[in-house]
Amino acid sequence: MHYASPRQLEVFVHTVACGSLRGVADALHLTQPAVSMALAELERLLGGELFDRRRGRLHLSARGRALLPLAQELLERHREFAGFDSHGIAPGSELRIGASNTVGNYRIGELLAPFAQAQPAVRLRLQVENTRSIAAAVLDGSLDVGCVEGPVMHADLQRQHWRDDVLVVCAAIDHPLAGRRGLRPDDFHGARWVLREPGSATREMSERLLSRLPAPVALLELNQTEAVKQAVVAGLGLACLPEVALTDAVAAGRLVVLDTPFAQLRRSLSLLWLRKRYQAAALRAFLAAHAPPPDAGGPVAG
Repeated sequence: MHYASPRQLEVFVHTVACGSLRGVADALHLTQPAVSMALAELERLLGGELFDRRRGRLHLSARGRALLPLAQELLERHREFAGFDSHGIAPGSELRIGASNTVGNYRIGELLAPFAQAQPAVRLRLQVENTRSIAAAVLDGSLDVGCVEGPVMHADLQRQHWRDDVLVVCAAIDHPLAGRRGLRPDDFHGARWVLREPGSATREMSERLLSRLPAPVALLELNQTEAVKQAVVAGLGLACLPEVALTDAVAAGRLVVLDTPFAQLRRSLSLLWLRKRYQAAALRAFLAAHAPPPDAGGPVAG
């Protein structure tokens, strides 16, 4: 039987997040030797290394990946036990939230405000990446919950619809297609396009649209929505982007939205979490704050 202390487990979990002993020492207000000793003792208790040491960074070993969700659950349960008499979320609780770029940059208030206002004592940590990266982080336990733009299908993930999102095709104000009504696919012959990077849900939607259009004469790939917008403003091509990301630029007369009645560019924004992982009180409260109305149906399995 193993008797790892909560402090040893806390050091382990923070080491996964920080990737270095110095970062853990700063976060937990410990010395680096104390952090190193806690990890070494935990590895001794478990009979194997939890990290691969490469170029000054710590990377989870197979044993460490297996331990991580259990260690996180034990710490969450310990915090809830310590705050049991509060009849609610344990003091010092933290929620690690991942958001894909559209959500993280343009809908962050809608995502976080309802929960933050109801639970001001919970510390929120936000990570913004593309959909593929957020889903991977939820799967490996480094995030508690993710909010993504595209369909993510994995047997270990639970998915809950949050809200709908609409994409549009945008162009520079002096583009030949600007101002034309009822555009058809053939009107895009010879067009240049600016795309998000692979792994982005916006890229996936763009590729679906492009599959219905004449082959583009040129493609430019950028990894941020704002960068794509600036490229379109500069006349480097057309782009398919979330409508919410273009509001300011359209109002300022820097971009125009093209009339494309043939394109159905609506998608679902969803919350993701590990199906089999223990849900701490903070996570349960966050999911409840974003639950659909009763007549909209319950969680959807992904």
